[in-house]
Amino acid sequence: MEDFTYYNPTKIELGRDKENNIGEYIADAGIKKVLLLYGMGSIQKSGLYERIIASLKKAKIEFEVLGGVVSNPLLSKVNEAIKIAKDKKIEAVLAVGGGSVVDSAKAIAAGAKYDSDVWDFFIHKAQIKEALPVFTVMTLSAAASEMNGNSVVMNDETLQKYSIASVLVNPVVSVINPELIATVSKEYLAYSAVDVISHCIEIYFTASVHPNFNSRIVESIILSIMETTEILLEDPDNYDARAEFAWVAIQGLNGLTPAGTKGGTFPNHMIEHSLSALYNVAHGAGLAVVIPAWMKWYKGQNISQFKRFAKEIFKDSDADKGIEGLESWFKKIGAPTTLEELNIPRDAIDAIALNASETAKVWGFSELYPKETIAHILQKA
Repeated sequence: MEDFTYYNPTKIELGRDKENNIGEYIADAGIKKVLLLYGMGSIQKSGLYERIIASLKKAKIEFEVLGGVVSNPLLSKVNEAIKIAKDKKIEAVLAVGGGSVVDSAKAIAAGAKYDSDVWDFFIHKAQIKEALPVFTVMTLSAAASEMNGNSVVMNDETLQKYSIASVLVNPVVSVINPELIATVSKEYLAYSAVDVISHCIEIYFTASVHPNFNSRIVESIILSIMETTEILLEDPDNYDARAEFAWVAIQGLNGLTPAGTKGGTFPNHMIEHSLSALYNVAHGAGLAVVIPAWMKWYKGQNISQFKRFAKEIFKDSDADKGIEGLESWFKKIGAPTTLEELNIPRDAIDAIALNASETAKVWGFSELYPKETIAHILQKA
């Protein structure tokens, strides 16, 4: 096991009706004015918006409101919100929604305390030195954004989908009421499950040092996600399964699984970001296509871990059976596994590979994933 520092400052409030306490949680942090950020209006239809507003008013929290955050969140919306935050002297950002809203909130929080272009953080031109506090009320579990400092945003001018990572934008408090997540469609439940699994297996397969304990955590997360997903597809109102899914999803990317590992990378995310940037596909759907293709290409570089994966997850020590098992499970839950299912033609592969290779440069592993290699992987999809 490698030396490491593990620190996660986020407080999780999981339970029924806890969204009604969000004003209290914000007030306890000494915050008096927030920017309430949300997506495309589902929280208004469900009545959640009114409950959030009531909670803020009860706690005497002033607020500005901005909706319209889309899946695959856009830099233009982030910049719109940053201007509001600066002009209105906002003290914190409250994100109500899924990962896209929370990712946007984190970028806004960093940009509001920065005098130049927030995109500088995404292209590693500048480092985040300070940020507004972030609070969340979750309506979707997948990205673990509620308990990490990661944010992914797409530059809608350049079609680059890049990320930042800083503990300074970890949410202060995240509220998770499994009943709020119960409205998620079966389609997006499947995409969420794929996303959680992807967060775990990237480093599981690519790290040069991956202790047994870490592998066992990853395997437990994957098995738990598979189990709860299948329960929820049959019984969407199963509170216990929904709660377990939400809590397990967080463990996939809150800093726990990579602690003590060495040398891991996120090639599946690197490639998928280009799919969603260029074709606006759902992140989890894109990952379901990329992961099996990448596994087929990469397996020989860490065959022992692929055999372990097959044995622990699918009870068969043949590496190919493990890949086939995961791809079959994606199909079983309704996730796409080919580019064709995403309406992406074969002749688009070169453009996707070029876009992804630029991301690889920013992420620091362009030697491992030049354009030609990425194209080869995509051919397998």
